[in-house]
This record gives sequence, structure tokens and C-alpha cells, in this order.
Amino acid sequence: MAYRVLYRSEPKWRLACPCTGVRMEADMATQPMRPPQKPTTAQSIFGDLPPAIVRELETISLTNHYPTGAVLFSEGMAPRGVYLVQSGLVKLSVCASDGRTLILRIAHAGEALGVASTISSRDYEATAEAQQPCDITFIRQSDVLRMMRVHGEFALWITQLLSRDYNFTCREIRTLMLSGSASEKLARLLVGWLDDRTGCPNPTRMKVPLTHEEIGQMIGTSRETVTRLMAGFRKQRMIEQEGATLVVSNRMALESLITA
Repeated sequence: MAYRVLYRSEPKWRLACPCTGVRMEADMATQPMRPPQKPTTAQSIFGDLPPAIVRELETISLTNHYPTGAVLFSEGMAPRGVYLVQSGLVKLSVCASDGRTLILRIAHAGEALGVASTISSRDYEATAEAQQPCDITFIRQSDVLRMMRVHGEFALWITQLLSRDYNFTCREIRTLMLSGSASEKLARLLVGWLDDRTGCPNPTRMKVPLTHEEIGQMIGTSRETVTRLMAGFRKQRMIEQEGATLVVSNRMALESLITA
């Protein structure tokens, strides 16, 4: 099926992280993409907002499809607005001047990106890159601020998004700063993934769309260390792996590695 090419001035995406030095930037709409799709009321990414506010948001928002590797926004870029993940996964990362990368987290469907920068008018503090094909809803900064002034329910919703980001940040700090060893960091990461799946039909079984190198970037260690630790966890029957599927068979053993 042929996709229609749209021509818009914003937002833009890049095909490579700024850390690599390759900065292939283009308007979203000059690339092939699926036609924009609005979420149904039952699947609304706008949570429990009143229907009237949701209808207004749908008239001012723009939903587009991003291919794997597309960069929604880059660390240090002036804020354009808020990005809501409708489907797919988005990787949030920061880069050091020497090219080292730290992955802050993987955002799933229903999460919002760039909220703090949009509200404060400060540059984006991380790079958001599509980990897999994504449908993303974008709301311009001017519209976000106007809606907050006009609608108290929307302002509360934005506050809840900021609170969620704060909780994620605290958990990441705990993983990196309070874990004494790489094995503890990896165990804490896996247990955190389990906690995120609470309420799922099979919470101990999960798809892991990350390479060992990317997992290492999440816990501040090397790919080789992650590979060695995962092999050790399998040998001790803490986990099982079936391709990209990870099964945590002994959560208590993983938790015993966490000291803080």
C-alpha cells in the first residue's frame, strides 16, 4: 500500500543520535508515513479527561507514524511540545561528550515525553528515539500552555504526567547510584520490569526489545558484562530466555541480589 506524503513544517525527526555525528534531519512529513490515526475514546491516550477536553485536544494534536531509529527530539533542542506514545516503544537517552550513551528508560504506549521541557521552556534534556515503529501524538507547546490556563482538569493531568516522570527518575537514580555491583543493577532492572507488568496475564514473561549493549547502557556497564551476567542468571535458573522473550523463573533469587 502506498503511503501519502504530507508536507508540514514541524515537528522534525532525525535518523541518527547526535552523539554519532551523523545528523540527517528532515521534516516528518517529507518521509513516507502512515496516514494519521486518532485514538478511539476507549483507547484514548488522554486518560480520564472529560470528553469535551479530549475532543478539543484531538482537534489541535497531530498523530504521525515514526519508523525505527527516527529521533522525535534531541538532547539540547528547544522544546516544541509534548509527544504522547500511542503505540510502540521510544528510547530516552543522554550522551556524553566522548560518545558514551546512558539510556534513561524505554517509554511505552500511554506515556508522555518532553512534558517538563515544554512547561518550563527549557531545552529537552534527553534524546527520544523510536525503538520500534511508533504512532506518536504531538501537541504544540503553545497549545499545551493555553489548555493549562483554560482547563483545570488538563493542568491536573499534566501535573500527573510530571509526577510519573519524577518517579521514573528516582527509580533510575536508585538503580545507578545505590547498586554496588553490575549484577545488582541488572537484578534491580529486571525486578523493575516485573513491577511494571503487575496485572498482566503472565507478568513473569516479557518481550525484551533491547540488545545486551542497550541493557548495558541502561545500567552503566558494558555489553560483555551484561552477556556474562545473563548467562550466570540462566545457569542459576533465575531467568530463562527464548529468543527475545525473557522469563523470570525465580524473582526471589533476583531480589536477594538487591541490597539497597
